[in-house]
Amino acid sequence: MTVKQQLYQHCAEYVQQRLNTIENTIQSHQKALSSETKSSAGDKHETGRAMLQLEMEKAGQQLASVQQMKEILAKIDPTKPSSIVSLGAIVNTSLGTYFLSISAGQLQVDKDVFFAISASSPIGKLLLGKKEGDALVWNGRKIEIHYIS
Repeated sequence: MTVKQQLYQHCAEYVQQRLNTIENTIQSHQKALSSETKSSAGDKHETGRAMLQLEMEKAGQQLASVQQMKEILAKIDPTKPSSIVSLGAIVNTSLGTYFLSISAGQLQVDKDVFFAISASSPIGKLLLGKKEGDALVWNGRKIEIHYIS
């Protein structure tokens, strides 16, 4: 398995873990909502239901975000090499090595460290379309692109 395929696999696992966590949270809140019974402390009951409803909405937004990550990963072919920075590219720079995919943070393959970043992140936007040997300035720092794969 290539490094790019391993990075892709790490990102897919990251998305699946987030999805499982959110689904468990939603199920837990649904159980709590259905088991809430009207007590003599009506206001307290209504406040509890309102808080659960807010948590459900938050979980729904997180679920939409994870679904979007899945869609982005579906657009990546980890077997395809890249010569310019685009979605699915590994970009080695003077600042670090990036995998342009989803924001999954720091990933490690063997002893090498990579940063999985979104193409819509500030640095991702700057890197898009660049070629080997190009340079850019980010946060006042010059970044040189060493290679792209």
